[in-house]
Amino acid sequence: MSYAQFLSSKLEAAGAVEGCTLSVEASGRSYRGILMPHHESSGEDVIILKVKSGYNVGIRLDESSTVKAESRPAERRAREGLPGPRPGLKSIALIGTGGTIASYVDYRTGAVHPALSTADMVNAVPEIGEIANLKAKVLFSIFSENMTVSHWQKLAQAISDELNAGVDAVIVPHGTDTMGYTAAAISFMLGDVPKPVVFVGAQRSSDRPSSDASSNLMAAARFCVSGGRAGVFVVMHDTEGDDSFAAHLGTRVRKMHTSRRDAFESINCLPAAHIGRNGGIEFKIECRPVSEGRTAARTAMCTEVVLLQFYPGMDPALFRDVVMKSKGVVIAGSGLGHVNENMVPLIREANDAGIVVVVTSQCLYGRTNLNVYDTGRDMLAAGAVTVLDMLPETAYAKLMWALANTDSPEAAKEAMRTSLAGETGDRREERCPTGLGT
Repeated sequence: MSYAQFLSSKLEAAGAVEGCTLSVEASGRSYRGILMPHHESSGEDVIILKVKSGYNVGIRLDESSTVKAESRPAERRAREGLPGPRPGLKSIALIGTGGTIASYVDYRTGAVHPALSTADMVNAVPEIGEIANLKAKVLFSIFSENMTVSHWQKLAQAISDELNAGVDAVIVPHGTDTMGYTAAAISFMLGDVPKPVVFVGAQRSSDRPSSDASSNLMAAARFCVSGGRAGVFVVMHDTEGDDSFAAHLGTRVRKMHTSRRDAFESINCLPAAHIGRNGGIEFKIECRPVSEGRTAARTAMCTEVVLLQFYPGMDPALFRDVVMKSKGVVIAGSGLGHVNENMVPLIREANDAGIVVVVTSQCLYGRTNLNVYDTGRDMLAAGAVTVLDMLPETAYAKLMWALANTDSPEAAKEAMRTSLAGETGDRREERCPTGLGT
């Protein structure tokens, strides 16, 4: 939706373009701020100003409203350059994929822009250049809900290429909604990767005073430089404040809130580490140390896998075609991993056809155990495979990888039972929201 004709005329007559500082009189009130981009969801008679407090406000104008441009914006150009290499600093490659973090505030105008390049994003956090030598590229620029298996494969190969070219770490700015899926998939594709690969996102965009984009990115860089640990991690805020961050294992992390800065939690285990605002790192679990050696990306994935959540009244007839056309099924069951007994014949039919059926729990915290009740034992007898405390999305990514990298359903089942990237464990140190644990 564009501006109404009368409003377009007022802005044009005032010489007002995005980034201008405007004085506006509307409905008997006065406003002053920087003209922001007009969103498609905004009304055609509404302009958006960034006011002195840092917040954006929408102002409805009519024919009697007045608009005056007080200043012009500075010209904006794509900044492809990064600071030159500095002796003695570790090297980090940033591989951009999109998401909220892939935007920045142009502090000359106050306007928020999607990054024209990953260098744009890095230049918005110049402190990173003080601790590491950076190289950057944009691999994708998409919302994370649009990520596909093909994107995961290209990303895994790009990370492997950068590590084999000699960088000390890779940071992947990524949208938060599906970051857990991507981190899990990359964990299996890269295996025992010898250097840190860190996913990082932002819950709040850079036009908000409470944005976490730059602080999360800086924390990720500090972890790469000073952590000395190898593997795939997700680094995000650990509190609602701005002084604590957590590095989570890529196979154990989940987004647990739609908008809070501390939305990400390690499930059924402690975070790998806490990172202070000043860069101090406190490890909570044992992680592999960094090492030399090449990275081998095993990117084959079987896309004929489905993820289902059991619900009361679930009719197996509705799902039979989906299940029987697949090569693998992950079912997030209730409680210990149960489904209605009417689903057991479908599990048996699928298993007899060579389809791998994996059971997790939609409870998230705790472990699946099908040996306790009769229905669970029937599920086991029908061929279902349980995977202890593995997250449903991690099991989904792992099953795609296991089916593509083994030579039989039985071998894929064995891979699912074996912890390959820290996705399951024997210890029960989860941070349950109730504080009760198990």
